Amino acid sequence: MAPEHEMGIGELAERAGTSVKTVRFYADRGLLPQLPRTTGGHRRFGAEALQQLRTIRALRTLDVPVPDIERALRGDSALRDAVARHLVGVRDELAVLRWRESALRLVEESASPAERAERLAVVAAAPLPPDPTELARFWRRRLPLRRLPRKLSTAIVDAAVRIPPTDPAPDRLLAYARLHAHARTSVAPRPPARDAGCDPVALYEGLGVAYALGAAELAAGSEPGPGAALDAFVAAHAGAQLARDTPAFRRLLAVLLDRTADPDVDRFWQLSAAVDPSAPPTMGAAHDWLRAALATNTAVPQGG
Repeated sequence: MAPEHEMGIGELAERAGTSVKTVRFYADRGLLPQLPRTTGGHRRFGAEALQQLRTIRALRTLDVPVPDIERALRGDSALRDAVARHLVGVRDELAVLRWRESALRLVEESASPAERAERLAVVAAAPLPPDPTELARFWRRRLPLRRLPRKLSTAIVDAAVRIPPTDPAPDRLLAYARLHAHARTSVAPRPPARDAGCDPVALYEGLGVAYALGAAELAAGSEPGPGAALDAFVAAHAGAQLARDTPAFRRLLAVLLDRTADPDVDRFWQLSAAVDPSAPPTMGAAHDWLRAALATNTAVPQGG
């Protein structure tokens, strides 16, 4: 009779609550420690194999892949690493499900068949969860990024691209889907005339400062008008063109900005703001505030 601490493959399977075929599979992969076989060639296992098998089955119940289990059985730290790795995957799957749920709610809440068809089409064309690649490409087609240092161009694109939170409401998902469609289908115009013959580094570095100040004014509910934000905005353009900030330059800049406004960019900012209304003002919103401030500053007084 075999010692009490030894068991055959059938007993091991029974005590672990699994099948002989499953035990053989893990044993053949080297995941179960085995005692020397009997003279008849039958496998023998001890208490350590039973504990290991229970660990394997628990991890498989959590859907941890077998290769990760193989690494996990090397020690406690390896087990924690494998579980942490699998947890990341589960969170990614949950994010996908949350996006799908929001998309389904969006279609379900449609007010008419025509609206339902439009929403289905635009959502089906957008990557879910969101992928910022197409949004970034929109700006790379419009900005002189090749003339800018990589750090600056990356900062501009990162600041311009906005995606919804990980658990989006249907209306935010719709705004993102429409934003993605707009970015994908819009055709980039020729470089803006205001960028011709100017130093792009000085321009966009200066605009970064001006937009930050303008966004702060906008968030505070300030009416567009003279102040540090407008001065920084004008200084960015004047410095890039080696010009002086004069009343004449401000009037010329106001006309030039009106003439070179890009409706596709305006639409991008409108949709981007709807993607996450709780986020700080977009650069586009700050730009509009600064243009309004410039228009106010250069307006000819009535009767003047």
